[in-house]
Amino acid sequence: MIKKELDIPFSFCMGGYYIDPKICDNLVDFYEEHKSKAQPGIVNKRDVNDKPDIVVDKKIKDSNDLQFPGDFHEGPVADYKDSLGACLKSYENKYEGVHAQKRFHIKEDFGIQKYPLGGGYKVWHFENYVNMDRLFAFMTYLNDVPDGGTEFLYQNMTVRAEKGLTLIWPSAWTHMHRGRVSNTKEKYIITGWYSISDE
Repeated sequence: MIKKELDIPFSFCMGGYYIDPKICDNLVDFYEEHKSKAQPGIVNKRDVNDKPDIVVDKKIKDSNDLQFPGDFHEGPVADYKDSLGACLKSYENKYEGVHAQKRFHIKEDFGIQKYPLGGGYKVWHFENYVNMDRLFAFMTYLNDVPDGGTEFLYQNMTVRAEKGLTLIWPSAWTHMHRGRVSNTKEKYIITGWYSISDE
């Protein structure tokens, strides 16, 4: 299921794996067939009382997102989750400490995101900013965007958007990141979180 592994230094605590590009094409087609159900991307900010405030703010995140429940497992999304599971297994084998974590799974909504020209998640952020149950983030680039990708602040690293490249990384502040905006090509990704199980 995994085509090859991206060579990322151990100290980054990140994993990069290439899945079958046909799965990516099928997910893009699925998005386009259901794009009438996509919603503008939301961000979690904090209000004046330091409480989470979920808003649409295109200056921060400019995307259209097609969301699924965490247990959704149908069509091309099911094929993707099977390949993602293989990536996670490789990640767990690379970083033995993952086995010491509590049980986790995809329990929050996740989804396909389409970024227009000039769109992106434009500010530095990390994934458990609001929900501390999030242990790991995952993201797969669904198309090639030579001048687009993701920048990781403290790792001083930019990952180029390559179709099929699947990243897994810790959700904490140690992995602050932002999208690299492309003005030449739209970008599709699928992304979500592995969170601590309620069981």
